[in-house]
Amino acid sequence: MRRTKPVRPVLVVIAHGSRDPRHAATVHALVRRVRSLRPDVRVETGFLDFNIPSVHGVLESLAAEGVRDVVALPLLLTRAFHAKADIPAVLRDAPPQLRIRQAEVLGPSPLLLSALERRLYEAGLTPGDKSSTGVVLASAGSTDPEAIAVIAEIAREWRHTGWCAVRPAFASASLPRTEDAVRELRALGCERVAVAPYVLAPGFLPDRIAHGATQADVLADVLGPAPEVARVLLERYDSASLPVPAAVSA
Repeated sequence: MRRTKPVRPVLVVIAHGSRDPRHAATVHALVRRVRSLRPDVRVETGFLDFNIPSVHGVLESLAAEGVRDVVALPLLLTRAFHAKADIPAVLRDAPPQLRIRQAEVLGPSPLLLSALERRLYEAGLTPGDKSSTGVVLASAGSTDPEAIAVIAEIAREWRHTGWCAVRPAFASASLPRTEDAVRELRALGCERVAVAPYVLAPGFLPDRIAHGATQADVLADVLGPAPEVARVLLERYDSASLPVPAAVSA
């Protein structure tokens, strides 16, 4: 008797959404790359706000099709308010027949550091520039202390890979701003200063980062559909898809 292969859970990528059309276009480009890497996995996209389809609409459609297992993956780089509150609230309101596991956010990950370096090299730096270049790790910002601490730790870790210096900066909610970090690296004596946006898609806050980078020598693009980002998504999906270990009775 032939054994049928188990059906993989549907991956629902949950993006924040934005009035800026570049945001949704970038999210869809990233999802297309994920699909190309893993054609055996069904991947859907839902937005928390501004764009369609909504997360709730995607989940209702899946339930109507008879889907049972879903991995909900927050398209976020840190565990802040959206990952801790907004997304769990939306998932609690999902059709009851769906078995949903919420995957971890994308960061931190060594692959994301590789993606950041890819964007810097695409913007004009070379590996030989590392020791004389100071980098501003510019994120959107958050009021969540855990998220801020993670960004600071990423900057410390990245510094040890050979850059002259790495400083965190934030487009909102926290300090320093990008332009302040650029000035600090100039004062430190770095030969050149580069700004690496630690954001996934264009929009209002990434534009604020770009405005703050006007005195830098290099401004990298957002992470977007970088292959490393797609690989992180699939790592998070695979981890969330693992069977839950059975409880051991005493």
